Amino acid sequence: MHDTPGPVFLADCPTRLAVEIITEKWAVIVLFALSLQARRPGELAQLIGGISHKVLTQTLRRLQAYGLVERHAYAEAPPRVEYSLTPLGQTLVEPIKVLTDWARDNGEAIIDFQEQNER
Repeated sequence: MHDTPGPVFLADCPTRLAVEIITEKWAVIVLFALSLQARRPGELAQLIGGISHKVLTQTLRRLQAYGLVERHAYAEAPPRVEYSLTPLGQTLVEPIKVLTDWARDNGEAIIDFQEQNER
């Protein structure tokens, strides 16, 4: 493992692509919401909050195109669709948990810093 970005972050490097995928605004939140169970789009939108159905659909499609999420369509009336993590998507659960723990532990300090510097 390298301590400096160096060539792993060149434009055509898979490492850079992976970082770009998970730094998209809603990607980590959607992945985290799917980490415990498969969910329907409406459930995801309600659980996440603040995300439009259009943006949620775009995010799910992008994550599906990257092989992180899979879509399951059930032949029922009315039709039912669920999304779940693929095995590759499951590999992100632990790193996302670490990031979430960091945010929970340090979020207040960031807000305090911002408030102090606004004065």
